[in-house]
Amino acid sequence: MMRRKPHVIAESARSRVIIQAAGFVLLFFAAFAAALSARADDSGLVSAADRSAIQSVISGQVDAFRADDGAAAFGYASPAIRSMFGTPENFMRMVRQGYRPVYRPQVFEFQDIVEIQGVPAQRVFVVGPDGVPRIAVYLMELQGDGSWRIDGCLLIDAASAAMSSVIRVS
Repeated sequence: MMRRKPHVIAESARSRVIIQAAGFVLLFFAAFAAALSARADDSGLVSAADRSAIQSVISGQVDAFRADDGAAAFGYASPAIRSMFGTPENFMRMVRQGYRPVYRPQVFEFQDIVEIQGVPAQRVFVVGPDGVPRIAVYLMELQGDGSWRIDGCLLIDAASAAMSSVIRVS
């Protein structure tokens, strides 16, 4: 019988806990997203320049995912997300396990920007490797230097989102 080293078991368990905790946090945000969002495009929360910058950041991260460039992908995350995962390797493990639609999208189309509790959130229509259409809601955070970073991503079934007047496919 093969025995695993204790530190390997602890590291594996720690990774699972981090991934599960991140999933619960994002699920919590998803519940609020459906209940509390309003169009940021109409409210003036983001300018045309901000919209372009936000989409550039998201596109950059997806391009980094496609290239399996964990360091670059991790660089587009907010300080809080980077702190939560600690390393690009932990971050990429979470993305590969729980966010395949944005990790390897077949379709990736920007929709509108909505406001969730005062935070701009870019909606993106995605179809992942499994062929299932979803809406990815990217929570964005404005940094002190004026740049934008991704502060979370919620994946919502597109069929459910289309039924909602709040999270809808445009």
